[in-house]
Amino acid sequence: MAGEFMRIEMLAALHGDCLLVEYGDIRRTRRILIDSGPVGAYAALRGRLERLPKGDRRFELIVLSHVDTDHIEGLIKLFANPRPWPFVVKDVWFNGWRHLEQAHGLLGGRQGEFFSALLARRLDEGCWNGAFKGQAVVVRDADALPEHVLPGGLKLTLLSPTLAKLERMREAWRKDLGDAIDPGDLEAAWALLGQQKKYLPGMGLLGSSAQLDALIEKQSRPDDAAANGSSIAFLAEYAGNAGMAGSGNEMMPGGKSRSCLFLADAHPDAICASVKRLLQARGLARLRVDAVKVAHHGSKANTTDELMSLIESPRFLFSTNGQQFGHPDEEAVGRVIGRSSDPSPTLYFNYLSEHNRVWQERQEQFGYKAVFNDGSGSPMVIAL
Repeated sequence: MAGEFMRIEMLAALHGDCLLVEYGDIRRTRRILIDSGPVGAYAALRGRLERLPKGDRRFELIVLSHVDTDHIEGLIKLFANPRPWPFVVKDVWFNGWRHLEQAHGLLGGRQGEFFSALLARRLDEGCWNGAFKGQAVVVRDADALPEHVLPGGLKLTLLSPTLAKLERMREAWRKDLGDAIDPGDLEAAWALLGQQKKYLPGMGLLGSSAQLDALIEKQSRPDDAAANGSSIAFLAEYAGNAGMAGSGNEMMPGGKSRSCLFLADAHPDAICASVKRLLQARGLARLRVDAVKVAHHGSKANTTDELMSLIESPRFLFSTNGQQFGHPDEEAVGRVIGRSSDPSPTLYFNYLSEHNRVWQERQEQFGYKAVFNDGSGSPMVIAL
C-alpha cells in the first residue's frame, strides 16, 4: 500500500517517558501510547491528545511499562477523568497485582495500585492485558517470545519482563505501600486515590577520541532496581497489512519494513537474553532496527557493550530533560557512539540540557549526528 508510514513522537515528559507511535497508510492512522511521564508533564500529554483529529482518537494499545512515577503518573491523571473519554482504548498492557498468580510473584507500588483501581473501574471487560487474555505481560523461559499483531499490521515482540524480574518486585511493592493499603485491595486504593489531588481532574566535557575510548571502557554496575527490571519492553515492526501473512505473526518479504526497540527502563541482561533468542529463531547474527529508544533515559547502567553488539541501528532516541537524575549519562551516550555498528549514528534528544549539550559540540570530532528538539514544548517527531 502506498503511503505507509511509522513515526515516533517523544513528548516533553520532563525526566520521564511519554511516546506516541503512529503507523498506517493514506487511508488510516493507528496509534499506540507508551508511558506518560510524571504528573508535572501531564499538560503535554493532554495537549497532544486534544490535537488528535476529532473522530479519530483511537488507541490500539496503551503500554504502561512499569510503576516508576516518571512513567505512570500522567496515565493515572488521564484515567482519573470519568468516562466517556474523548478517545478510545482497545487494550492496555500493565502488570498489576491481579497478575501475581500468573507471574508467581508480586508487582507493585502505590501508583501501581492507583492505576490498577482505575483500570478495573474504567476499562471495558477484556481490555486490560487483553492480548495476553488478562494474564501477566511476561516473557517465559520455556516458551517462544510472545508476539502480537495490532490492527493495521504493527507486530510487537515482547522482550521484557521475565518471571524472575517480576518476582523481584514483591518486596519493593510491599515496602512502598507500607501500612496505607493491602496489596491488591483495589477498593482501598480507589479511596486513597480520591485523596491525591494532583491526580484528580481540575487540578564533565569530552575532548578527544582517546577520552571517548576511555569513557566507553568504564565498566558500570548493571541496573538492579526491581521496578526497572519489571519494565515491559518490546520490538515493534511495521510492514503494513501487505507485510503480514494472513492472521499469523510472520512478517512477509516485500515492501519497506520499519522497526524500533522500545526498551523502557528494562535491565540489559533481560533484553540481551531475549534478543539472543530472537536472533536464533530468525537465523540472524544481529538485530537490525530503524531506531532504538534507549533504556532508562540513557542511564549508564542500562546500555552495555553486550547489548550494542547484538543490535544495529542508525537512530538512538533519548527521552529526558536531565533535571531529576542527570540523564543521559556520558558513559551511555559514549557507548552508543563508540560501539554502534553504524559508522555515523543519529542521536535524538527531546531536550537540550546541560547534561547533553556536550553531544551538540562533538559531532564532527566523533562522527555522529545529534538532533535536539526545538525547545517549543512540541513533541519531537522521528519518521522511520
